[in-house]
Amino acid sequence: MAHSTTLSVRGYHLDVYGHVNNARYLEFLEEARWRFFAEKGVIKEITGESLGMVVVNININYRRAALIHEELKITTELTRVGNKSFIIRQVILLATTEDVIADTDGTYVLFDNKLGKSVVIEGEYRDLLDLLIT
Repeated sequence: MAHSTTLSVRGYHLDVYGHVNNARYLEFLEEARWRFFAEKGVIKEITGESLGMVVVNININYRRAALIHEELKITTELTRVGNKSFIIRQVILLATTEDVIADTDGTYVLFDNKLGKSVVIEGEYRDLLDLLIT
């Protein structure tokens, strides 16, 4: 089952056209990912001084504009773990109707901050991520 995060659209989220700016959706998605990993109890294992989670590819499909005072529900689920990357599926919905606002399948890696490169997902990290697949 996908994790769910609810956010409210505020005035500072809007652009000059009166809807949520396209770049702001990345922040919404990031907030939902942090909450997903925190509520699953694994945030310290995959983000910290020595290891981090890094976006290597994200493409967003914009389906409908989000407007001021709307409540958004963001679903987040880990769908695949490979040898060096994993896929997180996220969907931003209008909370009241479940209309899709935007969706994405992002690719992420675990990044060794000291070595400056991604790491193979194996051992305890593989076990940890495998438990989160829906």
